[in-house]
Amino acid sequence: MTARRGLFVAPFDALADPRVVGDLAAEAEGAGWEGFFVWDHLQYGDRVAEIADVWTCCAAVAMRTERMVFGPMVTPLARRRPQVLARQAASLAVLSGERFVLGLGLGDDWVGEFSDYGDEPDPKARARLLDEGLEALTGHLGGGFRPAPRVPIWMAGRFPNQAPLRRAARYDGFFVIGLDGPSDLDRVVGDLAAHDPADGFDVVVDLQPTQDPAPWLDRGASWVLTRVGPYDLDLDAVRRLVAAGPHAGPQE
Repeated sequence: MTARRGLFVAPFDALADPRVVGDLAAEAEGAGWEGFFVWDHLQYGDRVAEIADVWTCCAAVAMRTERMVFGPMVTPLARRRPQVLARQAASLAVLSGERFVLGLGLGDDWVGEFSDYGDEPDPKARARLLDEGLEALTGHLGGGFRPAPRVPIWMAGRFPNQAPLRRAARYDGFFVIGLDGPSDLDRVVGDLAAHDPADGFDVVVDLQPTQDPAPWLDRGASWVLTRVGPYDLDLDAVRRLVAAGPHAGPQE
């Protein structure tokens, strides 16, 4: 089955306005894109000056679209309170008619995104917090809280690390980062099969706009995303990329 196509959007600088993000999502749906996923960051180094809140952006996307799947990609659960996150996720699922996907992962402290704010900087400790938070979060989303709409969870991980792949296989999807080429995707799909993921499990990859998506399609991924950002974002150029639609060739 051919992979679905979406956008992987950094709400930075020229896009650091939830109204602009909502406009882009509406334009993307009109152009035939099937997903719209928003980065979740507090800071991103010296080259990024402005950043929009991911949850406000997701609400704007929910209100401006009717069919597209969307969500944060990805939220570091270790810095979130699971009960609060469950309420946010459930509300966005209700707001959108259950089109919301919750992307979760370990996060990275490369620009002090954890240590600068007193959050856990050690990745092994964050992994433990992630697993503990997932247990609490899924309990709330599974009926502990009401309303309890369906909220798929996609876990993120960097290729070829096996721990995040094993964790992802217990949930609804795997957003795999750092693939060098389509042959790496073959390995990911094979490794996942050994862990018997549930029917309908999603395998998600993202590409630069300059990369040709064709070799990545029909190789076991259910989603192939085009990355928008993070640096030197020009709103007019982004709009041209969006308007070209998912079937256009590589963009310069």
